[in-house]
Amino acid sequence: QVQLVESGGGLVQAGGSLRLSCVASGRTSSMYAMGWFRQAPGKEREFVAAISWSGGTTYYADSVKGRFTISRDNAKNTVYLQMNSLKFDDTAVYYCALDLSADARTTIKSYDYWGQGTQVTVSS
Repeated sequence: QVQLVESGGGLVQAGGSLRLSCVASGRTSSMYAMGWFRQAPGKEREFVAAISWSGGTTYYADSVKGRFTISRDNAKNTVYLQMNSLKFDDTAVYYCALDLSADARTTIKSYDYWGQGTQVTVSS
């Protein structure tokens, strides 16, 4: 089993920044990709960003390209999501997810483990 714990969410004004972290623990000995997803009230969960095991491949949703950056520190079993120039529409619960494949992927069904989520609220 793998456990994922997100942190770093909060309330921020539009134009501000936040950095989310997600620590993986448990059976993380194999190579795995990581992703961030989000779910706003009344909406379906959507892809935000993904990163391969090596960190050499990253993908972003069009809505966050140029504003968000995903990165990882494998020594710490941690993935980060740096969010800049935040907009009101970025308000959501953000979830990190772990994919037992080493390759970054963008679909929800590709991911095997999920965190509990962290709330990000952007005030306009």
